Amino acid sequence: MVFLLKTSPLAAQSATLAFVSDTQEPMWGEKLFLHANRNVEATDLIFKEIIKQKPTQVFILGDVVALGYKEKKWKEMDTRLKACRDEGIRVSALLGNHDVMMRAKKGEGRFKHRFPDQVRTGFQIVTDSIAVVLVNSNFKKLSANDVAFQQTWLEAALKNLDTDPSIKLTIVTCHHAPLSNSKIVGSSEAIQEHFLPAFNRSKKAKLFMTGHSHAFEHFKNDGKDFLVIGGGGGIHQPLRESESLKDLAPTYKPMFHFVTLTRTTRSLFLSSHFLKDDFSGFAVGYQLELPLE
Repeated sequence: MVFLLKTSPLAAQSATLAFVSDTQEPMWGEKLFLHANRNVEATDLIFKEIIKQKPTQVFILGDVVALGYKEKKWKEMDTRLKACRDEGIRVSALLGNHDVMMRAKKGEGRFKHRFPDQVRTGFQIVTDSIAVVLVNSNFKKLSANDVAFQQTWLEAALKNLDTDPSIKLTIVTCHHAPLSNSKIVGSSEAIQEHFLPAFNRSKKAKLFMTGHSHAFEHFKNDGKDFLVIGGGGGIHQPLRESESLKDLAPTYKPMFHFVTLTRTTRSLFLSSHFLKDDFSGFAVGYQLELPLE
């Protein structure tokens, strides 16, 4: 069930989980072709708002910084991460293409220093009966053995979560979007090939959430939900209209946004919080209800 709204009955409740993606500062090349708009300030405001929401756990779905191997690119993000952790909020992340751009090994090293629970060939975190599976979609930076290992791990992890009575719902995440109408990056056939079969077979995996496309998009495929939430601070990307890839949120296109998940007895409510055009604050503009097992 989808809700498109400006206010939410759950907005005042504490969120269990928060998700944000593509928090990197725009690079000069992007600014030449796309419209920048106080992007760094927007990212700062997003993290301040996340802290106000007081989630137990925050997930960053890749492209945490513009160039992961450069220490100076982490300065502002380190301040944001410290602010979250000082409030007792755990922050985890998965690798995006910017995090491993140019000098992948050094970028991964700096990334691992900030996110020690990250595993480059897939890992999972369980919070309040909700399992979040995080996989690495940077296939060009992985060896053939790494790709095969991760594939086997993902299939086994989803099977195990399906049979675990303590798990009510599973969310699969990576950076690159299997489905997107972005004119810049589009849909990833590699994700469709490597990750979607196991996701589609899983009984409890009901949501696939990614970034990479700097927009908010919602798709439905084989009865399951796919969200793109790339509004963490990167320059907004234009979207194409597609009859074959129908976006269920055609009028909800905020430039900057993040997502929270609030668990009730029977459902998981996902809320997208958007930054108002005048940067005066946030509102809830889109909700999705996911029934628990």
